[in-house]
Amino acid sequence: MKRLLDIKKILLLLLVVMIVSGCGYRPSAKFSRDAIGEKISTSVVISAQDPENTVIIKDAVDRAIIEVFQASLVSRATSDTHLVLNMGTPSYSPIIYDENGFVVGYRMRVTLNIVSLHNGISKNYSAKGFHDFTVAPNAIVTDKERFDAIEFGAARAIRSFVAQVSAEGARSKK
Repeated sequence: MKRLLDIKKILLLLLVVMIVSGCGYRPSAKFSRDAIGEKISTSVVISAQDPENTVIIKDAVDRAIIEVFQASLVSRATSDTHLVLNMGTPSYSPIIYDENGFVVGYRMRVTLNIVSLHNGISKNYSAKGFHDFTVAPNAIVTDKERFDAIEFGAARAIRSFVAQVSAEGARSKK
C-alpha cells in the first residue's frame, strides 16, 4: 500500500513538472537577469540632508541583487551593469489617529531614482515604496523607527524596480 502511494506521488510530481515546463513558465529573475546581466555593481548618491539612510539603501539594494536578481555583486570595472541610486527625501504622513486625535500611525514614502548603465546604454527608472508603522500616542518618531521605515520602504521600492526590469526583459523576449 505504501509503495502504491509513493508511485502516485512520483507520478503527480512528474505531471506538475510537465505542466509547468510545458506552459513556458520562466521565473521573473530570469527575465531581469536577461535585461540587466549576471554581474552587477552598485553605487548610492549620498544625501547631504540624510547621509545615514545611504547605508540603509546600499545594503537593501545589494541584498535585493543577490536574492531577487540572483546575480553577483562585483566591482564596477568587471560588471555587466552598474546601478546608480539616488534616494529622494523620505516623506511621512499621518494615517491613523486615536480617539483623542493623536497620530498613532504614519506612512513613510521613499522614492528611488535609479540609473542603469548596461552595454553603454543608460536607462532611468523611478521606483516608489512605502511602509506603515505605529507610534505611541503623542510621541515623536524615533531614529530607529525612522530608519526601519526607510529600510522597509526602500525594500519595496527595490522590488518595484525589479518588477520594472523583469517586465522589460519579458517584453524584449517577444
